[in-house]
Amino acid sequence: VQLQASGGGLVQAGGSLKLSCAASGRAFSDYVMGWFRQAPGKEREIVASINRGGGTTYYADSVKGRFTISRDNAANTVFLQMSSLKLEDTAVYYCAASPTAYIRRTFSRAREYDYWGQGTQVTVSS
Repeated sequence: VQLQASGGGLVQAGGSLKLSCAASGRAFSDYVMGWFRQAPGKEREIVASINRGGGTTYYADSVKGRFTISRDNAANTVFLQMSSLKLEDTAVYYCAASPTAYIRRTFSRAREYDYWGQGTQVTVSS
């Protein structure tokens, strides 16, 4: 599967931004999807993950209540709605896909994902 992330940009603290990740290739609904981010000098970290059907989600504590992950399997796209953005949310955001037979599972570790998009920069300014 090939992944193409988009939607990043410059936003003021407290603002909102919506990221999209379009997938092509094998059946999109066969994949757990995740969003990760990496800030300069820091390791890549999980932001959110969503199971194959979209009914189960996982969020990092740092984004709970502010970010929402969703997916549209008919459109082969996963989204990350980001609200109440903070300076510390500044990072390159990556979408990732993990093929799995488990319908209800989500994955929170980078090594569990086989496919990665190119990343999209999100910069939050004061």
